[in-house]
Amino acid sequence: MRAPDKPQVTPQQVAEASREAMWKNDRASRWLGLVVQAVGPGTATLTMTVREEMLNGHDICHGGLVTTLADSAFAFACNAYNELTVAAGFDVNLMAPARLGDMLTARATELSKTGRTGVYDIAVTNQRGEAVAAFRGRSYTVKGKPLVEGLPVGKMAQQPSAAPKA
Repeated sequence: MRAPDKPQVTPQQVAEASREAMWKNDRASRWLGLVVQAVGPGTATLTMTVREEMLNGHDICHGGLVTTLADSAFAFACNAYNELTVAAGFDVNLMAPARLGDMLTARATELSKTGRTGVYDIAVTNQRGEAVAAFRGRSYTVKGKPLVEGLPVGKMAQQPSAAPKA
């Protein structure tokens, strides 16, 4: 008699479980009031409302805080495969000021993920859809370090063709 198959875990479920594991320990993102709006394999969308204490001496949002929002979206996107992944570097271009009360949205998209490295673009816009910043992150994956034990690990583990051979 054949043993019943285990329920298949989808890539989206892995991404969501990875988000929960990261969020639990992400004190900086919580402190800034960031909200994870969406996450998926290699993608993430986070928002932040610009508050009074985020303004610099020119009464605009400090560029480092706009960068932090983008960096957090980058982190959630590149960790969505349940494998500990850190930033290897990033470049950011600030294109327009964010002002008190603005709702900023950072959308991270994976451009490439091969082996241990990845490249992600993060677009930061305001509530009017105007570009505020462009961020490109480079990631490094630490092999063999899952965020959630018992779930598939790595991008290839989530592909149907990568199912274990009997």
